[in-house]
Amino acid sequence: MRLFVAVLLPEAVVEDLDDFLDVRRDSGAALRWSPPAQWHVTLAFMADAPERVVEDLVEGVAVVAARTAPIPLSLTGGGCFPDVSRARVLYAGVEGGDALIPLAQGIRSACAVAGGAPEGGPFRPHVTLARLPRPADATRWVRVLDTHRSPSWTVEDVAVVASHVPRERGHRPRHEVLARLPLGG
Repeated sequence: MRLFVAVLLPEAVVEDLDDFLDVRRDSGAALRWSPPAQWHVTLAFMADAPERVVEDLVEGVAVVAARTAPIPLSLTGGGCFPDVSRARVLYAGVEGGDALIPLAQGIRSACAVAGGAPEGGPFRPHVTLARLPRPADATRWVRVLDTHRSPSWTVEDVAVVASHVPRERGHRPRHEVLARLPLGG
């Protein structure tokens, strides 16, 4: 099963960024925009975790979350993967995101111990906004995102989410929150 552990964005932050992008989306016809309801900061991603590990994974993530103090964040600026000159992914930056690094490392470790086998390179806090069908220069989009700053909020929990991939081409994955685990500290 496809799982991830994430910081979910508060409704006010989603609405603020959605309003900011709303008048600009049409000028990015080549971009495939992610639905605002699915915006999040991924802490750990597992493309093919066995269903039998979910309970242990949730318990392990709960332990890591419980020993982590709440974290203040805001969305500001933007960037691209792999880089702005040959972008495949456009993202919003996360101010205060460095404070998420130990949390992400602990969660990835807990997921690995549970048998979830997290994927990915070094953690870089971001919110994926859009994907490009082929590499392209996205300097203009990064400059636009650099003018945005969301309301601040405090992360008080993390979510374990199942991502159900559609069987039909052209449909988006459906996200199902399996657990919300409070930060402690």
